[in-house]
Amino acid sequence: MNDLRFRPTFPISWQALFSLLIFGFMYLPILVLTIYSFNDSRYSTVWKGFTWKWYQSLLQDSRILTALTNSLVVAVVAVAIAAVIGTLMAVGLAKYHFFGKRVYQGVAYLPLIIPDIAIAVATLVFLAAVAIPLSGGLIHLSLGTIIAAHVVFCLAYIALVVSTRLTDLDPHLEEAALDLGATPTQAFLQVLLPELMPAIVAGCLLAFVLSLDDFLIASFTAGGGAATLPMEIFSRIRTGVKPDINALSVILILSSGFLFALAEYLRYRSEKKQFE
Repeated sequence: MNDLRFRPTFPISWQALFSLLIFGFMYLPILVLTIYSFNDSRYSTVWKGFTWKWYQSLLQDSRILTALTNSLVVAVVAVAIAAVIGTLMAVGLAKYHFFGKRVYQGVAYLPLIIPDIAIAVATLVFLAAVAIPLSGGLIHLSLGTIIAAHVVFCLAYIALVVSTRLTDLDPHLEEAALDLGATPTQAFLQVLLPELMPAIVAGCLLAFVLSLDDFLIASFTAGGGAATLPMEIFSRIRTGVKPDINALSVILILSSGFLFALAEYLRYRSEKKQFE
C-alpha cells in the first residue's frame, strides 16, 4: 500500500518539470523580446536602460502605418468575403447530398493542409496563366490579388469552424420553423443563422489573425507599391533586428492573443449554450 501511494509522485514531478521546460522553450523568447522592446539602445544585444520611445516612434513611422493599413484592408475584405461563402458552403455540405460531395468537401478543406509556399506559387502561376497583372498602378488595386489569394485559405478555416458547429445543432430546429409557416429564407436567417453566429465570428477572428500574419502568400501575389505588415517587417530585419521591430512584434503578439482568446470564448459560449 505504501508503494502504491508513493509511485504517482515520481512521474508527476517529471511531468511538471517537462511541462516547465516546454513552456519555457515556447515563451522565454517572447519574454526576452518584450524586455528588449524597452531597450534604450538601437542594438538589441546591448542593454542601456528602459524607454518607451520605440513604441512612440511606431506611431510616427509612415511606412509601418501604411503597411498596417494594407494588412488590415486585406484581412477585413478577405474575411468578409470568406465569411459569406464559407458559411453557405458549410450549410450546403451539411444539408444536401449530391454526387461527388466527399470529393468536393476534401478539396474545399485542402488549403488547411497545403503548405503556404505551395498555395503562393500556385496562385502566382494561375494569375500569370489568366494574364492578371499584379500591379494595377494604384495600391488598392494591387492589393486585390492578395485579397483573392487570402480568401482561399480564410474560406477553408471559416467553413471548418461553422461545419463543426452545424454537427452539434439540432437538425429539427429549421424543420420546426418551416412547419410553422416560415419560408426557407426566413428559417435560415431567423433560426439557423443566429445559432451559427458565434461559430461564424470565431472563424472570422481566427481567419483574420492568419491573414494579418501571412507573409509568403502576400509576398508572392503583391503588386508594385503594395506591402503588407509582415512584408515590411521582413524587409527591415534583413539588416538586423532593431528595438522598434521588437516593439511592433510585442504589439502584434498581444493583438493576436486577444483575438484568439475572444474566438475561443465565443466558441465556449456557443458550446455551453448548446448544453443548457
